[in-house]
Amino acid sequence: MATTLLGTGVFILPEMTIATAGSGALLAWILLTLAIIPVTLVFARLAGVFPHAAGPAYFVEKAFGRTAGRTTGLIFLLVVPIGTPAAILMTFQFINALVPLVGWQQLMTELALLLLLLALNLKGIQVSAKLQFALTLAIVSVVVILFGAGGAKLGDLELAAPQAGSDMGLVMAAAGIAFWSFLGIEAMTHLANDFKRPDKDMLPAMIIGTILVGLVYVTCTLLLLFVPKGEGLAMVNAFDHLLGGYGAQVIGILGIAGGLSTVNVYTASVARLIWSFSREGVLPRYFDKLNQHRVPVRALVAVLLTMATVICLTYLFGQELEHLIAWTNGVFVLIYLVSMLAAAKLLSKRYLPLVITGVGFCLAMTLALGANMLYALLLVSVLAPLLWWQKTHLVRKQTCRVG
Repeated sequence: MATTLLGTGVFILPEMTIATAGSGALLAWILLTLAIIPVTLVFARLAGVFPHAAGPAYFVEKAFGRTAGRTTGLIFLLVVPIGTPAAILMTFQFINALVPLVGWQQLMTELALLLLLLALNLKGIQVSAKLQFALTLAIVSVVVILFGAGGAKLGDLELAAPQAGSDMGLVMAAAGIAFWSFLGIEAMTHLANDFKRPDKDMLPAMIIGTILVGLVYVTCTLLLLFVPKGEGLAMVNAFDHLLGGYGAQVIGILGIAGGLSTVNVYTASVARLIWSFSREGVLPRYFDKLNQHRVPVRALVAVLLTMATVICLTYLFGQELEHLIAWTNGVFVLIYLVSMLAAAKLLSKRYLPLVITGVGFCLAMTLALGANMLYALLLVSVLAPLLWWQKTHLVRKQTCRVG
């Protein structure tokens, strides 16, 4: 859970939020961390009570019907073409800190990494989870060491970022970017059946992961506010400034591994969702196969092939990282919002204050993202009518057969 959330962004997003809001970035991270906790609690309870491979799509279907649920699932599937290039581009900033790669070298390396993800997933999520737990410990250890070194030198440091903390518009814009860091909360719900006791284990796993991640991001942002900016990645400069060197090697390796971990969990989640939709008849039966480790191999290969295609197209046509992040965030804000509304119907009334808080958070993020919500709204406006037509068409066919 923690590695999924830290993933690609832990050593990049604080720098991006500071560039947007200056010292107000710290406030953005604190507010975002506090606001995401109720959303995490609701997701954890939903996954514990209704464990299902379809995750939010299943919750929404139980609450509002098949068309709404399947629309939710398909917009999650269709965010992969936007989110994956963003994650890979972020990961490659760390690779370039170690070994500068350009042109076709970069593209070939990206595609080779997808083959690595295939190998990791074939044995099941438990194998990669053990590797990711070790990575989480390494990332948190580095941040703690940096914070300790920064605290020792705090008297010698001055605020290095521009003073923009009083502008709440910029703070909200920074929060809109920072929201990327908490994409992965809903992905854990797809993996609920991989927990031995989802009803008891989902809640502590998700809440501990969320709070830990929030503290790490706040710490990194605080460090960068006081460390003078140099060339290249800000966290690499901070490591060199506070610890005397080897920032490119340490931050680069952890950044690459964290980025791959994020893409890995989403790959597993989307493959599970495709398998679930295949069993329900939304997608072709071809994907309804599991290997001996209960991994939907055909769905997994289809996901990775789609990622490879989009990475090639992104390379050929070019896209700015900030746009990809914002469009991805818009889709997930919508998924989180409908999941909170579903929880209002599915969970007991004692969870209603958490649900209301979660809905308020999603509406605030919608305002923060503004026009970047258009991609998500476009997906819904296209998919919902098509799925409604599919449903009515099937009903008519069944009626004709009965008649």
